[in-house]
Amino acid sequence: MGHALEPGRVIFDDKMVVRRAIEDAKIPFTYVTANCFAGYFAANLSQMETFLPPKEKVTIHGDGNVKVVYVDEDDIALYTIKTIDDPRTLNKTLHIRPPENILSQRELVEKWEKLLGKELEKISISQEDLLTSMKGLDRFGQAVAGHLYHFFYEGCLTNFQIGEEGEEASELYPDVKYIRMDEYLKLYL
Repeated sequence: MGHALEPGRVIFDDKMVVRRAIEDAKIPFTYVTANCFAGYFAANLSQMETFLPPKEKVTIHGDGNVKVVYVDEDDIALYTIKTIDDPRTLNKTLHIRPPENILSQRELVEKWEKLLGKELEKISISQEDLLTSMKGLDRFGQAVAGHLYHFFYEGCLTNFQIGEEGEEASELYPDVKYIRMDEYLKLYL
């Protein structure tokens, strides 16, 4: 995320400084990449204005077909704990990308519509309109909009292969029965 938009970029810049210091000091590490916390991104169907899923209309980012990774926070904690004494994750990055939770925003919305028993009105916001809207937001809102841009327009969470420097959590720990997003969304009925 070295190319992240301001002001959200500061989060990634700070993380990079800490990572460099850890590695320069030869401190053993396991970095965890958790992706989209379900409580912030799935519960609201990736809307900026609310933490609850809409019941009438939903804003779709671009065409809504870019894949992102939604992960329940309890699953993030469980996978993280499993790495503590696991030599396979030593000095690597653990990517939490449960395969059934790699979904486009449209796929997530379809899961909610099925549970809700009705179709929502869909309003698309173009990349240009999202970026333009950032000007009228406070710094926090600008950071959130910037993250949405990278996730839902650029596809930065799924547009790469995990290399030798990383591991995927659900492959390392197939015994974990992670929460699928259709199950997660049932909390909001």
